[in-house]
Amino acid sequence: MTAAGAPGRRSSGGVQAVRLAVLLAFVLLFLIPVYVLVVTSFKPLDEADPSSAWNLPAHWSTSGWSSAWEALRPGLENSVKIAVSGSVISAVLGSLNGYVLSKWRFPGADVVFTLFLFGMFIPYQAVMIPLAGLLTDMELSGTIRGLVLAHVVYGIPICTLIFRNYYVTIPDELIEASRVDGAGMLRTYWSVVLPVSAPAFAVTLIWQFTSMWNDFLFAVFLGAPDSWPVTVMLNNTAGSGAVAVQYNQQMAEALLASLPTLLVYLLLGRFFMRGLMAGALKG
Repeated sequence: MTAAGAPGRRSSGGVQAVRLAVLLAFVLLFLIPVYVLVVTSFKPLDEADPSSAWNLPAHWSTSGWSSAWEALRPGLENSVKIAVSGSVISAVLGSLNGYVLSKWRFPGADVVFTLFLFGMFIPYQAVMIPLAGLLTDMELSGTIRGLVLAHVVYGIPICTLIFRNYYVTIPDELIEASRVDGAGMLRTYWSVVLPVSAPAFAVTLIWQFTSMWNDFLFAVFLGAPDSWPVTVMLNNTAGSGAVAVQYNQQMAEALLASLPTLLVYLLLGRFFMRGLMAGALKG
């Protein structure tokens, strides 16, 4: 038995070793540009050169980070206002829509849900001109409120889908019991459904926050210099050096612009897959 089982164990160990080697290769491939970004961001300007991108700084300096913060601070503030408020509003509206479409059925609910799904497949470019005209008529063009409204409206379909699929997994008996106890629609939502909605909220908040933070098209087309988020500011500062490209500042700006989304994934990431998988087998 031992002799017969040994080749199988060696074969299994070899497969695991190959898998580990492949995973390490992908990790290194991913970390190579991150290494260059971090190392270059801490170099003084005279050392920040493509020919020495792999070298550690001879003199560590935070001048690139200071310049990056001064250049991107208005854009970072605008991005926080847009992404935080927009993601919260989208999550709340998606939760209410998903709750009604899954637990408080009404005639034509399936048709309404299908129309919501169609909204997920409409490209940004197809609605840009009418959306710009609408925001102009509402006197919201070039404002942060206008950008938030555009992102919220465009994010409602995906948020509704996520919450609807999640709420389908909640037993109908709980909803019926709350009705028997005299709770109405909003009371049932507040006392029964909302307390168990943390995974779905985590998914929608991560999704919407990342989408709004990384948005460039809406921002540059519908925004104005006073409402430009960090993506537009980062694009405007790229290669803006008159004499020499300030690689240390640009690398620091790229890292600074990506830190908020990274923190969101670190804080809420453990809920992300749980919320995505909920409702995968039902609904």
